[in-house]
Order: sequence, then structure tokens, then C-alpha cells
Amino acid sequence: MYQDEKLVCEDCGAEFIFTAGEQEFYAEKGLVNKPKRCPACRKNRRNNNRKHRKMYEAVCSKCGAQTQVPFKPVPGREVLCKECFTKEQSAE
Repeated sequence: MYQDEKLVCEDCGAEFIFTAGEQEFYAEKGLVNKPKRCPACRKNRRNNNRKHRKMYEAVCSKCGAQTQVPFKPVPGREVLCKECFTKEQSAE
């Protein structure tokens, strides 16, 4: 059904293969647009976006540890450190 397709990265101009497996994955997720960037440029873009994220100081509501979160804490709302957040996610 799907066939490998050559695409050109809009950032670096390199050719890359949009594999049949990737196309199937995109279709399963409901994504209709083909990727515009090669895997290396996509990775660099993700990493650059994460570096510019503003972090806020907070105190964990569960264990009381100092932590940083990527959102501005609101008084009266629970804030969890990474460890407590992970524990709570795995308990669900």
C-alpha cells in the first residue's frame, strides 16, 4: 500500500526517505501532511525548542522538594517534582 518516497528537507535541502513504515504511522495518527524536515533537522528543532523553555521554581506538594516546572505555579494548585509525577502516573 505505502511505498518509500524521496523528499527534500526545507531547512537543509538534503534528500531523505519517507519510508512506508513512517507513512503508515502518520496515517494511524491521522497526520495528513508529509514531513518537511529530515530526521536530523526535526531532532535539532525539537532540542532547540526545549532549550528556550522558561522554567519556574516550585516546591513539590507531595515530598516538599525544590523543583523546576515549565509552567507558572498557581497558588492552591498541586505541583509535583519529576519523581512524584512519575510515581503518580505509574499508579494510574
